[in-house]
Amino acid sequence: MKLVNYNQMVAGNPPTFSSLLDRLFQESIEKKQKTFIPKADIAERKEAFEINVCVPGVKKSDFKIEITEGKLSISGERKMEENLGEKNLLRIETPYGQFQRSFLLPEDILHDKIEALYADGLLKIKIPKAEKTTYKSTIPVN
Repeated sequence: MKLVNYNQMVAGNPPTFSSLLDRLFQESIEKKQKTFIPKADIAERKEAFEINVCVPGVKKSDFKIEITEGKLSISGERKMEENLGEKNLLRIETPYGQFQRSFLLPEDILHDKIEALYADGLLKIKIPKAEKTTYKSTIPVN
């Protein structure tokens, strides 16, 4: 069986000029690009914020997670397999290279309790919230 790229022209749906330009532009950018921006999901729970970053094929040791001046930065690199053996790559659609994402953090978090877990291509970062304290006092008028 031979693997063949899907071609809209053959399938009976001619592409629009706009879609041809988009495809040409996207493919030329991807060939030159050695960086990518991974997709992220952010959720807020009562007790913590959660950030899930989709980065399949990255080793745990290739991640760098830092907090600087209220900004959480996640960076790393997804390396392409160097030893292909008899494998002949026909098409590469998954991104390779260096990546970085940054997120501004609210002030009411516990910096020392942040946890990161990487499993099944998903980096999960849990950012616990600090308890909100309410101050009540009576101020005398002189």
